[in-house]
Amino acid sequence: MKNAKNELLELLGGLAMLVVGLYWFSLNVSVYSSFFSSGLRIGGFNIHSGLVIVPFIIAVILVFINPESFGRKLFLGISVLLIIASVIYSTNFHLATMTLFEWVGILVLIFGGLALVCKILFKPTPKDKK
Repeated sequence: MKNAKNELLELLGGLAMLVVGLYWFSLNVSVYSSFFSSGLRIGGFNIHSGLVIVPFIIAVILVFINPESFGRKLFLGISVLLIIASVIYSTNFHLATMTLFEWVGILVLIFGGLALVCKILFKPTPKDKK
């Protein structure tokens, strides 16, 4: 029973380390999107962000005309995925300037906590002896 309590404390400690490390990391990352100033680049074509909405508008109109058509619903789904992909594609992440001590602390907290959590969750179960 004592071993189970130690495993629970180890799991909670690992989760706490992981959460604190991810929180500290998120404080040092700036995120911005240039969705309306750029667009989506597919192959050699640059599709501006306003043009990404056009297939969605056409799909919505077609679905309202004939809501039972599977092809039109598929077209609507693909156009929504295209909008989501263009937003993700135009998102930029920048890591703030920090000291080496802060960076190592973040990495130790995130990956040390993840290791402790994985150690407990993926521990092999002892087999019963007969």
